[in-house]
Amino acid sequence: MSQSFRQPEILEIARREGKVTVEGLAAHFGVTLQTIRRDLSDLAEAGRLERVHGGAVLSSGTANIGYAERRALNKDAKRAIARACASEVPNNCSLFLNIGTSTEAVAEALLDHQNLLVVTNNMNVATILAANQSCDVIVTGGQLRRADGGLVGNLAAETIRQFKFDLAVIGCSALDKEGDLLDFDIQEVTVSQTILRQSRKTLLVADHTKFTRSAPARIASLADLDTLFTDAPLPAPLAQSCRSWGTRVVITP
Repeated sequence: MSQSFRQPEILEIARREGKVTVEGLAAHFGVTLQTIRRDLSDLAEAGRLERVHGGAVLSSGTANIGYAERRALNKDAKRAIARACASEVPNNCSLFLNIGTSTEAVAEALLDHQNLLVVTNNMNVATILAANQSCDVIVTGGQLRRADGGLVGNLAAETIRQFKFDLAVIGCSALDKEGDLLDFDIQEVTVSQTILRQSRKTLLVADHTKFTRSAPARIASLADLDTLFTDAPLPAPLAQSCRSWGTRVVITP
């Protein structure tokens, strides 16, 4: 079966089952694993699917993909981004880490840092940093979002208003061509906006898959942030905008 016939059927399987695997598709079509990987890469580049470990899921529009899939999506790049971000977090500082798999990767990269005060609305971040005996961890209150361990709502925002952070490290669900940070949950957006107001310096961690996604709620603009850590060059117009805004862009290997 040719590529032009396989790819529409791959999308149909993904719509029906929510996820496709390389091995399952190779067996279904009777082709090699490498052939299926090329198909999935083509569909991902076209914005039709999002690659995850061992396969792909449907690209999201108004609903976020599942937490387990997000953790697996572009995992190595997230780790590289996290290491670059953590290298700019000094010892003896206060910082906020918000909800997201990219910020969880940053938490893992901070395990050897000394004398940190970390406030978070991410239960997973708190669990990771509990292993760092030199790190004091404060968890905001708020409504627990069971899907990903996030704490959202007015109580979370009110807790954040009690602090002034040296740094905030945040993630987002999407980054559009105008440089707007987007998310799916309006309660999370409110919390993220509060974080930005209460921080002296703001860092965004976002891998390249965020460039092709969309979400309905606006958090802020890259113009409002100090640094973006990512794994691929921005589209040329957005890169130029960042230069004019004074927003530094760090691209990891």
